[in-house]
Amino acid sequence: MPWFRRSKQNIAPDTQKRELPDGLWEKCPSCGEIIHKKQLELNLWTCLKCDYHWRIGSKEYISFLLDKNSFKEMDKKMRSADPLEFKDTKKYTERIAEAIKKLDLYDAVRTGTGKIEGRDVALGCMDFEFIGGSMGSVVGEKLARLIDKAYKDKLPTIIISRSGGARMMEGAYSLMQLAKVSARLTKLAEAGIPYISILTDPTTGGTTASYAMLGDIHIAEPKALIGFAGPRVIKQTIGKDLPEGFQRSEFLLEKGFIDFISHRKDLRANLIRVLDLLA
Repeated sequence: MPWFRRSKQNIAPDTQKRELPDGLWEKCPSCGEIIHKKQLELNLWTCLKCDYHWRIGSKEYISFLLDKNSFKEMDKKMRSADPLEFKDTKKYTERIAEAIKKLDLYDAVRTGTGKIEGRDVALGCMDFEFIGGSMGSVVGEKLARLIDKAYKDKLPTIIISRSGGARMMEGAYSLMQLAKVSARLTKLAEAGIPYISILTDPTTGGTTASYAMLGDIHIAEPKALIGFAGPRVIKQTIGKDLPEGFQRSEFLLEKGFIDFISHRKDLRANLIRVLDLLA
């Protein structure tokens, strides 16, 4: 009977791409799981299915690591000059201005003091979104001032690294910051003040070659890329295939470069334990 037969004449194929509404959902880059942004935030920006760790900024780390409303920011509006008058496809000053407007940050690190479980700490946290988290003169100066504050007030110091390394637009001025921050950390070590380095994805270049690997304790997030030169550059240089998971947190833990790996949801609790141990 014809009314039981489905006509295909007026059924058009579904050729339109179905897109998720902006601002509501995120797709996990690792497993493809679709997660509501509010649920992702409650899970500290990690995948509920595969534990993939999204790259997040300093505001997010401060929100779940420090006691509520305890953070007091230092040197907030310090911004880079353009000593080399660098210009590639765009002036360096223009890139700085665009990043400030977009991120409400004046450079690639946020520094200040706060409390963890009532204990005073000095905290520096890098923001990869600001020109790749690159380390220029402002990043170096803000970290140096943070460490000076920690030295003066005897505060345990925590630096969370996420960086592509030195900022090429500042040339030697950028490279000078590696030595400056490392020298300040020596003062902390001589005074017996703990320094905890947290390495996240990615921590590379001059950042790894200086303060990121000078901690009393090194903690890494799972599967974070940590190294000086990247795997692709190394492979091209030596002409050999690299071991599986090369330069990832788990590989570095196996080789003794870091002390332990912490899931982001356990990071605050692990910091409390480490601070208790070092105190």
